[in-house]
Amino acid sequence: MAQVLIIGASRGIGLELVKQHRDGGDTVVATARDEESLTRLRALGATAIKLEVGDVQSIAGLAWQLDGFHFDRVMYVAGVYGPRTIGLQPPSVADFDAVMHTNVLGPMRVLPQILDALAPDARIGIVSSRMGSIGLRANSAGWVYRASKAAVNSVMKDVAMTLDGRAICVSLHPGWVKTDMGGQEADIDVATSASSLRAVLDGLKAGDNGAFFNYDGSPLPW
Repeated sequence: MAQVLIIGASRGIGLELVKQHRDGGDTVVATARDEESLTRLRALGATAIKLEVGDVQSIAGLAWQLDGFHFDRVMYVAGVYGPRTIGLQPPSVADFDAVMHTNVLGPMRVLPQILDALAPDARIGIVSSRMGSIGLRANSAGWVYRASKAAVNSVMKDVAMTLDGRAICVSLHPGWVKTDMGGQEADIDVATSASSLRAVLDGLKAGDNGAFFNYDGSPLPW
């Protein structure tokens, strides 16, 4: 069975990934920000670690807590949407910083902490969004979120280049999912998204390193 790390498992896709991997018998380490979520993760049989991806001190304490693990699969899920703008409403400094620190600076700080805990031929996926695609863009709604996901795709490309030959690293669009972020009008449920993302990671080949995929496995333009 695999060893799996889920970053951002308080709810939604991250929590569902924990459930599915545990149901499959995998060893799971999962992070969350609050004690209620950590208790929920432990009840599922996961090793739960408190992590705030916007706090440099919290991130600095992650690596030693992963000592002894050799993760075959890593999924970085933590993220926020921010202001739900329609046009070009300028964001406040606080809103901009909250989104960019969580969605971009967070992965740039967290991912280096896990490198010593990767198994050979590990697969790393980060939950991005097709809203970050320049080529697919048809409107400017949520432009701070879009900017953050375009940036995190760039971050993941750099991770892929750095770890080439050691791990396969990809950005993933989870679909429009019925979560607190996606709303109940979304196309697919959390279980479908999570199982599909797992299938994409499992099916990756060396040539996929650094790519951007839809949850159904189809490639997406940057």
